[in-house]
Amino acid sequence: MEDLLPLVYNELRNLAAARMVRESQGHTLQPTALVHEAWLRLVKDEGRTWQNRAYFFNAAAEAMRRILIEHARRKSRLKHGGGQERLNIEEIELAEASPDEKLLLVNDALQQLEAENPERARIVVLKYFGGLTNKEVAETLDMGERSVNRHWDCAKAWLFQNVRAQL
Repeated sequence: MEDLLPLVYNELRNLAAARMVRESQGHTLQPTALVHEAWLRLVKDEGRTWQNRAYFFNAAAEAMRRILIEHARRKSRLKHGGGQERLNIEEIELAEASPDEKLLLVNDALQQLEAENPERARIVVLKYFGGLTNKEVAETLDMGERSVNRHWDCAKAWLFQNVRAQL
């Protein structure tokens, strides 16, 4: 595992940076921290071996997804917990969900999609959280690029409807 890090670090950093572009500007988690946290989770099982590059990056994308979800949940708990001031409801303007709340909604919808269609859910994880292109996803999942395009389009529509219904 120690020999692997120098070989994949730049690619992991690029994946994390691509994912963090979608986060709010005030996000406290930086791409480097995301990569390091994901790496720690990946190497936690010292006896673990990777069948190939695709399996490794699939696991890395999933680790980054879980870290971002945990971060959003933690932030949401703080936001809705102690230290809150009592405000007059009539003085408050309703706003859209914050980026962290949207990420949690996407994760909830993704879990539902995973129960209904695991293949599409894996495509979403690889593209949305892993930053892979359709061609890279096709290679990772050993399927045709046209199939990935079709599944991605269906998954996006399904997720959009599901998240929108939750807002």
